[in-house]
Amino acid sequence: MISVSTEESETSATPARGWVLFDGNCPFCRRWASRLEPFLAPRGFRFCPLQLPCVRAHFHLPEQELVSEMRVLMCDGAAYGGADALAHLARYIWWASPLVALARIPGTLRLLRAGYRFIAARRQCPSGACALNQPPPNPTTQHEEGAIQ
Repeated sequence: MISVSTEESETSATPARGWVLFDGNCPFCRRWASRLEPFLAPRGFRFCPLQLPCVRAHFHLPEQELVSEMRVLMCDGAAYGGADALAHLARYIWWASPLVALARIPGTLRLLRAGYRFIAARRQCPSGACALNQPPPNPTTQHEEGAIQ
């Protein structure tokens, strides 16, 4: 599982459910993480940047691919990325249940994934921290099994 030192985060406690991982160098991503955290932290999720050494070591991905989408890692080892991650997180927030229902309609999740990739590839960062010409995330990494060691 992820082991985060106090230098990397305010707390090193293991979450009850999992981790929400986002591009810590991207203002757009940090803003969305800060908006979601009040709803998901009380439900057992911890927010961490993808740039943490323990996260990089787990995924073994090139930097651009690593930060191309947000990721959710559950304590049981299940991993989700992009739109799949958002659909999974929606299960834990009562008012997001329409997204859960929508994602169950055949073909809709494919459209949500395309929409997510479109937005992620075009996120604008005034500092230039976000690469605007990122390749789209690999759809085969949408749901991975395994735990961060």
